[in-house]
Amino acid sequence: MGLIPDLAARRAQLSPEAPAFIDHETGAEWSFARVDAAAARLGAALLARVPRGSRVAILCHNRPEFFVALFACQKAGLILAPLNWRQPVAELLPVLRSVNCALVLHDETFAEPAAQLGLPVMPLDIPDVAPLPPVQIDEDAPWYVLFTSGTTGTPKAVIQTPRMVVANAVNIAQAMGLTSEDQTVNFLPLFHTGGINLFTMPLFLWGGVSLVLRKFDAPALLDLIAQGRVTQFFGVPAIYQALMAMDLSGADLSQLRGWACGGAALPEATIRFFAERGAVICNGFGMTETGPTGFLIDRAAAIAKIGSVGKPQMMTEARLDGVPDGEAGAGELLLRGPTVTPGYLDNPTATEAAFTPDGWLKSGDVAARDADGYYRIIDRIKDMYISGGENVYPAEVEKVLITHPAVLEAAVIGVPDAKWGETGVAFLMARNGQMPKAETLLPWLRERLAGYKLPRAFHVVDDFPRTAAGKVRKPELRKLLP
Repeated sequence: MGLIPDLAARRAQLSPEAPAFIDHETGAEWSFARVDAAAARLGAALLARVPRGSRVAILCHNRPEFFVALFACQKAGLILAPLNWRQPVAELLPVLRSVNCALVLHDETFAEPAAQLGLPVMPLDIPDVAPLPPVQIDEDAPWYVLFTSGTTGTPKAVIQTPRMVVANAVNIAQAMGLTSEDQTVNFLPLFHTGGINLFTMPLFLWGGVSLVLRKFDAPALLDLIAQGRVTQFFGVPAIYQALMAMDLSGADLSQLRGWACGGAALPEATIRFFAERGAVICNGFGMTETGPTGFLIDRAAAIAKIGSVGKPQMMTEARLDGVPDGEAGAGELLLRGPTVTPGYLDNPTATEAAFTPDGWLKSGDVAARDADGYYRIIDRIKDMYISGGENVYPAEVEKVLITHPAVLEAAVIGVPDAKWGETGVAFLMARNGQMPKAETLLPWLRERLAGYKLPRAFHVVDDFPRTAAGKVRKPELRKLLP
């Protein structure tokens, strides 16, 4: 067992009066000393309700108090389980049962649904009680869990450890050049790894400040950027697309020191749109199971190698199944290192299935490595379908579709076909009110794709069902088929 210092207490010792969080809604400023003191009191109050080792759920919008609760659980030896506030009570109940939660923390917005979950509840307030003292932390002990998207059943609880959080901070800090002078904006939901770890937690450990929005608010976000209050920014592709639809003339995007993206593939057109306005987006790749950051492309190669997610970062090892180390090729991406989860809470069967016998995490993604050591994600293995004996990766078709002037976004799935075994169906979002039509799309696609990759049908939708990371929930698209 490796021990590390109490993270909130150590940061408070280093820069007690510096701001850690600014609540955008209230204007309240939380110094590192205030965060640590509040966490010590909340931790003591939690231990008065539940024993050490208990699992504590939390249901709230983004707010500094969430991070207070996170550090309170670390001090108290509890495991925090952030809940998806977009889900109704009926969907949350099996999630709570899957990790045997003993208590639900909640903010004022979610007092009513929290009370319907059948567990003791506790408001997310900072109590006036005697604080817990700083503690030494087991770097490998479960600190909090994050639930997978659950497209195939009850979500799995991915264990997050202190070691993962620190290693992820190292990966991001060296890749993006974080300093204590940096400011980021926290708006991705805190039941998702992006909300916690991209870049808020790394910047907390480095002594910088996060401006906290309750949830995504495009005008407020753009206003903060225009005011020069953000120096490092992370967003999923859907966020960048939302910004593209706005008037950016009043915002100097080049003043930010870092732009980054992950969670799903970022279209080349989006990268070039922002690059033309002085914002070079560094594309990356990671999973809830990898802390999340495993890859992030360097700024120098971001344009020259569009489509790449870069190289494995400092605390992450990667290899391609079946491809000799150092050689170019393609195969399932396997990952190892201190950023990788030890497994799924109370789920040894899923944990065993996720790793190779020699301890590498199986990503479930096919990736390719070029001669310079840069990686490109091809597609999810489970999304691949076989048409006429040929492997088809939907992501390849989607990348071509979104270059059509009438297509904003595309999602392709494989469906049974009497003649070919399987064939593709494309779901499309229209660009600027244009209506993509099959009779014009098919001839256009034939010039760019092999015949077996062409979708047999096209469906225009207003939007896609998405995960918190902005990924399309493809199983739900099947429900739209006739």
